[in-house]
Amino acid sequence: MDFDVILDSLPLYGHGALVTLALLVLALAMGLALALPLAMLRNLPSPWAWRPVWLFTYVMRGTPLLVQVFLLYYGLAQFEAVRDSALWPMLRSAWFCAVAAFVLNTGAYTTEILHGAMRAVPAGEIEAAKSLGMSRWTIFRRIVLPSAFRRALPAYGNEVVLMLHATSLASVVTLHDLTGVAREVNATHYLPFEAFGTAALGYLL
Repeated sequence: MDFDVILDSLPLYGHGALVTLALLVLALAMGLALALPLAMLRNLPSPWAWRPVWLFTYVMRGTPLLVQVFLLYYGLAQFEAVRDSALWPMLRSAWFCAVAAFVLNTGAYTTEILHGAMRAVPAGEIEAAKSLGMSRWTIFRRIVLPSAFRRALPAYGNEVVLMLHATSLASVVTLHDLTGVAREVNATHYLPFEAFGTAALGYLL
């Protein structure tokens, strides 16, 4: 073990950790904001409401996140219409594409987590609320949503951990997160154990 290389590289790893945390916070915050209305639509009886949401979650959960990152960052650039559009300044940004892929992916998983938690709310609680004259929105806000969030916490906690690990894929689109820094240190010193072991410790912490 070459601890001198690790110590000399700690500032780089510190910056990489900040990038990783920024990616994680943005993905989770925007993914949850996306998932909540989608989960509400997913629970509606109308197939016109829930089927598009089901298709979205099916595709996003059924394809690898790495492929989704590649499609957003590399794939869209091949279309001239995209390059000529007003969105091109954002779509050519590695930050934007990585965050967008993470948001869509975690949003799909969180949608299904919330959907299952909402369906698990006992029917008796909803019937009791109806008997008290509560409106559908009041029932959802005071009964269904709080109960669903409590039930969803264990599964959502796992999603947070998985999303943290998934941020390592940002390194493939040139972002210097923890994994990106480890790749740079390894390319400079040819010490993979020290480089990636330090990154692994960062993720563990």
